[in-house]
Amino acid sequence: MSSNLIRIRGARQHNLKGISVDIPRNVMVVITGVSGSGKSSLAFDTIYAEGQRRYVESLSAYARRFLEKMDKPEADSIEGLSPAIAIGQRTSSGNPRSTVGTVTEIHDYLRVLYATVGTPHCPECGLPIKGLSVQEMVDTVMDLPAGVPVQLLAPVIENLNGNHRDILKKLSRDGFTRVAIDGTIQLLDGEIHLDGNSPHSIDVVVDRLMVKDGMKNRLTDSLELALSVSGGKVRVHVEGSQPLIFNRDPVCPLCGFRFGKISPGMFSFNSPHGACPDCGGLGTRQPPATDGTRSGGILCPTCLGARLKREGLAVKVGGKGIHEVSALPVKKAEQFLSGLDMNPKQSAVASRLLKEILARLGFISSLGLDYLTIDRSISSLSGGEDQRVRLATQIGSGLAGVLYVLDEPSVGLHPKDNLKLLESLKKLKNLGNTVLVVEHDEQTILAADHIVDIGPGAGEEGGRLVFSGPPEKIAAIPESLTGRYLSGALQIAVPGRRRKGTGDYLRVAGACEHNLKNISVDIPLGTFTCVTGVSGSGKSSLINDIVYPFLSRRLNRSKRPIGCVQRIEGAEPIEKVINIDQSAIGKTPKSNPATYTGIFDDIRNLFAMLPESRKRGYRAGRFSFNVRGGRCETCKGDGVVKIEMHFLPDVYVKCDSCNGRRYNRDTLEVKLKGFNIADVLDMTVARALGFFESIPAIRSKLATLAEVGLGYLKLGQQATTLSGGEAQRIKLARELGRKAGSRALYLLDEPTTGLHPADIDKLLQVLNRLVQRQNTVIVIEHHLDVIKTADYIIDLGPGGGEAGGRVVAAGTPEEIARCTASHTGAFLRKILEKHCDAP
Repeated sequence: MSSNLIRIRGARQHNLKGISVDIPRNVMVVITGVSGSGKSSLAFDTIYAEGQRRYVESLSAYARRFLEKMDKPEADSIEGLSPAIAIGQRTSSGNPRSTVGTVTEIHDYLRVLYATVGTPHCPECGLPIKGLSVQEMVDTVMDLPAGVPVQLLAPVIENLNGNHRDILKKLSRDGFTRVAIDGTIQLLDGEIHLDGNSPHSIDVVVDRLMVKDGMKNRLTDSLELALSVSGGKVRVHVEGSQPLIFNRDPVCPLCGFRFGKISPGMFSFNSPHGACPDCGGLGTRQPPATDGTRSGGILCPTCLGARLKREGLAVKVGGKGIHEVSALPVKKAEQFLSGLDMNPKQSAVASRLLKEILARLGFISSLGLDYLTIDRSISSLSGGEDQRVRLATQIGSGLAGVLYVLDEPSVGLHPKDNLKLLESLKKLKNLGNTVLVVEHDEQTILAADHIVDIGPGAGEEGGRLVFSGPPEKIAAIPESLTGRYLSGALQIAVPGRRRKGTGDYLRVAGACEHNLKNISVDIPLGTFTCVTGVSGSGKSSLINDIVYPFLSRRLNRSKRPIGCVQRIEGAEPIEKVINIDQSAIGKTPKSNPATYTGIFDDIRNLFAMLPESRKRGYRAGRFSFNVRGGRCETCKGDGVVKIEMHFLPDVYVKCDSCNGRRYNRDTLEVKLKGFNIADVLDMTVARALGFFESIPAIRSKLATLAEVGLGYLKLGQQATTLSGGEAQRIKLARELGRKAGSRALYLLDEPTTGLHPADIDKLLQVLNRLVQRQNTVIVIEHHLDVIKTADYIIDLGPGGGEAGGRVVAAGTPEEIARCTASHTGAFLRKILEKHCDAP
């Protein structure tokens, strides 16, 4: 066996038909094919799953206990695997404490930087303050004129009532002979009488000496002793001069505010040492619910969203607190940290830390995410942004000999930014890793060293190896849909004319939410409109934060806040607004396409009407896995059981009692045409269409799922396993299944996520059908095959973050293509020219 190959023989996971393929190592490999063809089954459920299983196998006996719970992928043999890391589109937790900075370790390095070279400021008055090291104290005393007598005092009581007998006795037992009580030196073995009702100050006389050469060692020892006795403060009485007051910890000379020891924990909002006590480090506080539901948090009035205690916020580097640096976009943070002015000592300490921080910031920028702020919550990122942040983390780790498996890293990327992504993937490969990418994007496919094409169709029609080899050879494979689209033999057509719409416009004036620069746009109603621009240009701010909340409040009585905008006019013709986003259709294994679209209600009713059900007295509820009676009680109808791995993320394994069937034995004995309820849920949409051909209510709903390219999905597929794009298309299918209407406005955010060009063609037919019914469709999109078919385009930018938020161009695709200032136009011009040149 060649050590340069991953050899897979007889892979049968899910719909794979005994695939055997050799995948080269230490190169970039793209696995492609139509949606549902088996790409993820090969990449994630076979190659990565076996890599993870073997990793656990190599660990301790304790860890190996979990092996029996980890299903071995169905394959005859898999050889040549490296340790594997999967980077999916949404694998980060929804933990509000997880930020771009914490995930990439930038925040960890910043905490150490601030702890080592930061200058504390008084939280009360803002004055910079400083603690002294023992060496700095020694140097200060040694700078006094030679021969000057000095006396080292350690304060133990400062202006406190009491007779303090216990303290005086302890000092005597510890070997001290003199104390300064209220400024007067007294012997400890003499009679000391203190008025217990009056405040007193007591200093221990630690040493008396004369300033001269050769006394540094003794002075150092005495100062360390004084600091240990007093807890960090020393008074040095100098004959004929004002006393010197040394503080090991920073103390404000004006307010007397005393800092404790400055450590990295002070700057961690995940630690009680650093987190703001009022919000627990979240930056927001949860107001009491008034309607029985949880409402959104409000800004913490103590830390104002900065998450840290006031001591942590008062330490500055380059004049900025750690929260201020974290609030900067990545690009500006790079500029700030690169330009820090430090003395030689600070530079020596900070150089390595800054190198690590700047490297990670650079990796994030190289992936087109320079508009993100370091403190941005991971849960607020799109799936594509989340994935690229974690990709930047892996590049920064510098690991070699690893198998990286990525799920469509181009999602959410403008073609301009996709070029940066490809450079980063090559960088990961050049470190000595194998990069395995599941992808549909043409740029990524052509940039690969090797392609594995799975298909030729989806579901049962897929799962076969169509092609394995270099990208330039796939066009010659007639069975490959991917190859035919790459060669131009198949293509998504450009419409012969652009629709003008109804003549009405939704007019948005003075939009300034987030990075929008007080823009105004007119959206033609009755058209298919694309909102385009590079990542972070302001597309979602305009549509999701302003247009949708406005229409939702007007038409749906929503209380969702409207983003910053002066006015919106022209909404009168719109009778309904439907936002079809990529959020999950359910958060538990019980949610699935059948339950979400309502198909399952019809199926349960059908099963309840069967003679066997009537004989047994089974009603529709018997066939629900959400209630007791018919479901398996071991897994409560989930079909899977969660196993806590402790050292790895939790995994879900098939229920032993029902073998993943969800129901108990009695329920499964009721059959329709030889199939029980679990068999039906295990059917793909395409197969179920034929099975329920004679049931119009079920057939029509299944047909809409097939129309949006989801014929390969199983009816009972757990919602937790669906991608954001699949969830979005299921929502679209549910809307299409409702009674046809007009004068509605549909909003979709990147509906092409996870779609092959062949499936995009199907989706566009569905969206255009909506427009033909006098509805309006607005799509936020980067995919050029969608953009080129639009009636109207609003292009934002020109850059991301602060460099974006402006209207670069608005008009038909042809008008955008002629705009030299538009990044979208530059790529669109090439694709429109290609169509003009096509025979």
